[in-house]
Amino acid sequence: MAILGQIRSKPWLLMGVIALALLAFLVNPDSIDKVFGKNPDVLGKVNGEKVTREEFNDQLFVLQQQAEQQGRPKTGLEEQAWQLLVQSKLIKQQFEKLGFEMTDDYFWNQIQYDQMFAQQQQFFDEKGNFKTQELKKEIETLKSTNPEGYNQWLKTRKTVEYRLMARQVFTNISAGITTGKKEAEELMKQRDQLADIDFVKIDYAAYLQKTKINVTTADLENYIKQHPVMFKAEPSRNVGIVYFPSTPSPADDAAAQKEIDKLFSGGTDASGGAENFQNTKNDSMFVMANSDMPFNNQYSKPNQLPQNIQGQIATAAIGQTFGPYKEQNFYVVSKLLDKKTSDSTLSRHILIAFKGSPAGEGVTRSKEQAKKLADSIGAIVKATPAKFTEFLKLSNDPSSAAQAGSLGWTTPETPFVPEFLTYLANNPKGATGVVETQFGYHIINIEDKKAGSMSYKVANLVKEVKPSDATEAESDKKARRFIQQVQGKSFNDFVNIAKKGNYQFSNPKAAKRFDGQLQGLGTDKDGEILAWAFDKKRTKGDTEFFTVEGTGDKIVVYLNGKQEAGLADPESVRDQIEVIVKNKLAAKQISDKIAGAKASNLDQIAKLFASTKQAAQVNMLNPSVAGSMEPKVAGAAFGVAKGKLSNPIEGGTGVYVLIKKSETVNKQPGDLKQFTESITQRSAGMFGQAWMKSLQDNADIEDYRIEIWNKIGNQQQ
Repeated sequence: MAILGQIRSKPWLLMGVIALALLAFLVNPDSIDKVFGKNPDVLGKVNGEKVTREEFNDQLFVLQQQAEQQGRPKTGLEEQAWQLLVQSKLIKQQFEKLGFEMTDDYFWNQIQYDQMFAQQQQFFDEKGNFKTQELKKEIETLKSTNPEGYNQWLKTRKTVEYRLMARQVFTNISAGITTGKKEAEELMKQRDQLADIDFVKIDYAAYLQKTKINVTTADLENYIKQHPVMFKAEPSRNVGIVYFPSTPSPADDAAAQKEIDKLFSGGTDASGGAENFQNTKNDSMFVMANSDMPFNNQYSKPNQLPQNIQGQIATAAIGQTFGPYKEQNFYVVSKLLDKKTSDSTLSRHILIAFKGSPAGEGVTRSKEQAKKLADSIGAIVKATPAKFTEFLKLSNDPSSAAQAGSLGWTTPETPFVPEFLTYLANNPKGATGVVETQFGYHIINIEDKKAGSMSYKVANLVKEVKPSDATEAESDKKARRFIQQVQGKSFNDFVNIAKKGNYQFSNPKAAKRFDGQLQGLGTDKDGEILAWAFDKKRTKGDTEFFTVEGTGDKIVVYLNGKQEAGLADPESVRDQIEVIVKNKLAAKQISDKIAGAKASNLDQIAKLFASTKQAAQVNMLNPSVAGSMEPKVAGAAFGVAKGKLSNPIEGGTGVYVLIKKSETVNKQPGDLKQFTESITQRSAGMFGQAWMKSLQDNADIEDYRIEIWNKIGNQQQ
């Protein structure tokens, strides 16, 4: 059973390239003792409990591993790591308040219920029992043979512990969610009561088509002050971004095509024009010397090859060439070097380890003794295969021994040691042999073989279409001219000059320090731009120039606003609330017009706004009025006296005025007990998310990250 996921296959252009992404923004804490009086190893506090740099790094590591396994980018996960860590601290605090303790026994008793293990059948035996002891032993083996892998497990275990605590806390608290008899009776009454009404609706959208209303910053601010809980803001920045890509010109494209043509059928300068891709005797060396992508020596499935040759490869002869053709921003020529079937093999083994080998914990036999024992067993099993199972008790691989030695079906791509795979590839069904690997001596028996799909070894000679020096110089010239034009100007000037030049403009209005990526941008400079925007020396109106590494693209940034912790800056949330505020201003105008006209019936109000009188039946528990959910209207329908004109009601989609004609009761099937249970289940389902949000809203959360990172940045300059 494998604890850690296998590395996913990369797209063909990246085959053979292994990139290790290192977290660069975390400075070695040994170089700094104190930052603004705060320990740089403490990034914040949650209700007084420290959030350490080590915990943050561990949480970030787990997220990055998950992202890699799912084929997603590993960058830009810092803020998510912080939020998860804060929530985990809150969960842990509640767990301990309930009197629980995350002991080792508790962890191993509960681990089978965690999402990482609960749905994985390999962790359970045929009776449905969790294989706790096997997992423990595997982890102990990992500890002695693979310290790095064991360290990864410890980080993963921490996140599992938090999930187990959350499960326990939620189970305990949600068990207390009940629905009282009086509450259920009132809700049943609301469900069954119906009110027949006549009404006039002055629709906001229709009204605003005829009446222009401008929402000022003061209007937005007023609304925010009335709803402070909704607009608690973290530190953020409003930035304007203009992007100047160094896009290859037609001349650059033609130059790349000319170069690939020369390498394909002309000849290299190094060979005096004699050697080209078609006639070379050493394809791997030719690719390594002349291609913008490294040579890939692996066999690939057709769908892993360049799209242009996937349909031709099956009928191609070895040595056949393809191209030149273009894929994305690359010109490519390809050559089929070899092809073979990728057989699947069903095998079993007995491992005889020796003292000092990775699987040799507790083993005292020497390497020579292990070989002698393995050869002896191998000879017996080769002569009488049925005796294989008699020696399983001697195997130092308990996981496979528990499965009668079986390793299941494998292919050449299975991550086994090379010696093992070589034996499987070169021997037929029924073969038995002894193979030495770093783990010891394996008595291998091949139980079955079946032909797999064809795989191909292809040499790809690649030339990237890159912007020339002249193209990059033109992009640089435009960007520098633009920043000179906007220096000292207003943000409106910045936007207008960008639009006039037809430049790529974006405006992240609430960018946070650790977002990782900026909306509308997405380059390797995003983190650096965020650091610049959050530097305490920055003031509104500052501009800066950035060059993207590797591409030569230019970025000009304008700091349009600084939001510190507190209530949100009105303009940063304009897109979010402007329609709501505009509707509220419209509602006031509409109500004032009704009052000013002294209208006494629905017909007068309908005429006043060129609207129509309508009829509806409304219900408090499901407050739908003419296709819109309007709880205030339903409340007014049951609150106003029969036959009396209501006051104007500010609804979600318009202003309503109504007259109640009658009330009726439509008793629905189901007794009080059934209804109470359904309400309780619904409440429990909605509880978890609301409870977590409440915990976070009411927690004392101190975040030192920006302060620490700013100080670190200053010391590095």
